[in-house]
Amino acid sequence: MSVGTAFFERQRDLNTKLAWGDWSGYHAAAVFADFVDIEYNAVREAAAVIDVSPLYKYEVSGPDAASLLDRVITRDASRVAIDQVIYTPWCDEEGKVIDDGTVTRLDEDLFRVTAADPSYRWFALNATGLDVRIDDISETTAALALQGRLSRHVLERATGQDWFDLRYFRRRPGSIGGVEVDVTRTGYTGDLGYELWIPREGALAVWDRLFEVGADYGLRPAGIQALDICRLEASLILIEAEYTSARHAFAPELKYSPFEIGLGRLVVFDKHAEFTGKRALVAEREAGGPARRLVGLDLDWSAIEAMYARHGLAPQISALVQRAPVPVYREGTQVGRATSVGWGPTIKRMVGFGSVDKDLTKLGTRLSVEWTVEGERGKVGATVVPMPFLDLDRKRS
Repeated sequence: MSVGTAFFERQRDLNTKLAWGDWSGYHAAAVFADFVDIEYNAVREAAAVIDVSPLYKYEVSGPDAASLLDRVITRDASRVAIDQVIYTPWCDEEGKVIDDGTVTRLDEDLFRVTAADPSYRWFALNATGLDVRIDDISETTAALALQGRLSRHVLERATGQDWFDLRYFRRRPGSIGGVEVDVTRTGYTGDLGYELWIPREGALAVWDRLFEVGADYGLRPAGIQALDICRLEASLILIEAEYTSARHAFAPELKYSPFEIGLGRLVVFDKHAEFTGKRALVAEREAGGPARRLVGLDLDWSAIEAMYARHGLAPQISALVQRAPVPVYREGTQVGRATSVGWGPTIKRMVGFGSVDKDLTKLGTRLSVEWTVEGERGKVGATVVPMPFLDLDRKRS
């Protein structure tokens, strides 16, 4: 049974459509507005807040905090500066990804870790012999993603501080509505944005202050449907869509190494620590890398139109991201699968992720993706293209 987050009291009044989903046991608004594109446009043209409290959150502290993280994550925790945030996966002994998330260094011996799946036990198992403490702060820490072109204006009005010099993937404490908050220059939309980490008891005060000052900037609450569209345009992968956690996969082909899902750049082989899965990933590298890789696919719109035209229909394309995998073909032979396929409102293209044979990853390679109209299966052409599909300068500026 789902329960409300710390912001549920406000969201319940705004979600008049009663469009709720479940996110890790919490009520998560699918959409607040009449149409999801209203909330999407708030991100790209104004500002939006998204409740990301259902993320699992842990504090790792003590003299060996960095050592524990280096045992688990594929990146080098010892090189993370205070007030820096990194994005990283962590793997099992076979080098298959368990989860991915952020690590923020709050102090010399204090880190905050976020994860999509519960990870406390995995971190605790790897803490053997270390002087370290792991605290699950998921329930006591609420979180809001303040995202969009005008998000900095909203944040500055709400805090009374200048945030222009907070760099991408850095953090700084602030105060909103009399509540001390931790602000990171991060997000899952591919746009200018911040994530606010808030004591649960102060959550509603922060929400109210943001919307009080945000009215001048078109601030809206946004649900997970709009977030899904934004992250697809930004080419950000999603657990249980682009890959399955190695802990939950019920077949070998559902397990993915970082190099199979575009995260190979985040594997640091030469760090001083021996991290879980390193041996397997070294063997994978020495064998020439994995047999499949993640690519960006740009689907032929004219071919999609033609499939509808055969039924006398105009294209009827869902505004939502389609996460169910569909086959990818090369000259009639299946060579992989496509996931998270959807229309990018800003880029004006139908795009998706493809997990395909490593010999088909060259930009410009022509493939085809299964498409179904009125029960008729067909194929539409697709081209391997660079990612991210949308790369906004303001995201980092």
